[in-house]
Amino acid sequence: MNNKKVALITGATSGIGRATAHEFAKHGIKLIICGRRQERLDTVQEALQKLTEVHTLNFDVRDKDAVFKAINSLPKDFKQIDILINNAGNAHGLDPIHEGNIDDWDAMMDINVKGLLYVSKAVIPQMTERTSGHIINIGSSAGKEVYPKGNVYCASKHAVLAVTEGMRIDLNPFGIKVAAINPGLVETEFSQVRFKGETLADNVYKGYKALQPQDVADVIYFAISRPAHVNIADVLMFCTAQASSTIVKKQI
Repeated sequence: MNNKKVALITGATSGIGRATAHEFAKHGIKLIICGRRQERLDTVQEALQKLTEVHTLNFDVRDKDAVFKAINSLPKDFKQIDILINNAGNAHGLDPIHEGNIDDWDAMMDINVKGLLYVSKAVIPQMTERTSGHIINIGSSAGKEVYPKGNVYCASKHAVLAVTEGMRIDLNPFGIKVAAINPGLVETEFSQVRFKGETLADNVYKGYKALQPQDVADVIYFAISRPAHVNIADVLMFCTAQASSTIVKKQI
C-alpha cells in the first residue's frame, strides 16, 4: 500500500470509524478524521500521530455548508483524498411506523443519506479529475432486509445501498472503485444512541459475541488494499451467532 495515500473517514471518533482510523494508521495511510466532538478527535489524533500524519475536521455531516467549508479548508498535504470512508451514521428509536418520532426520522435520513451525499459531493470531483479514488460506504444488514420496527432506519440503509450502486455505475468511466460494507450487529455505542441511553441498550449484546469494530475495520482495509483491478463491491457480514436481522443465537 502506498503510504502516501490519504483517507478521509467520517464518524471517526468512535466505533467502526475509530477502529478503521487505527487500522489505516498501522499501514501508514495519512488520515483526515471527521466528527462532531473535537475533544474525541484530539484523542484519536494523539493516539495515531506516532504512526502517521493526522488532520482533524470538526463538523456535523447534516450541515451542508459546514461539510464543504471543512473539506475546502484542508491543508495542501491533505487536499488529495484517495480513499473516502462514509461511516457516519445513526439509528434513533425502534418504534412501529405509526408511533414513530418525526425528529428521529429526520435525524436518520439527514445523517445516513443526506450527510453521506454531502461529503461525497465535496470529495468526488477531485477523484473524477484525477480518474482515481476509492469510496466505501458503510451500510448495514438493515439495507438488505427490513425487520419489525426498523422501518425508517432500514429505509435509510436501503438508500445507502442504492446510492452506492448508482455511484459505482456513474463513476465507472473514471476508474473509481465504489463499495458498500454492510455489518449486522456490531458492539458499539450504536444501541445507546438508538435506545437513548435506556437500560434496554445494555441487553442488545448480551448472550453472544457480536462483531467488534475491529472486525469491520479489517474488512475495510482488506477492500482498499486489493490490487488495482479488484473491487470488493458489496459485503454482508454477521457475527457467527447472527443468521439474519431477527435471528440471533443467544446463550441463556
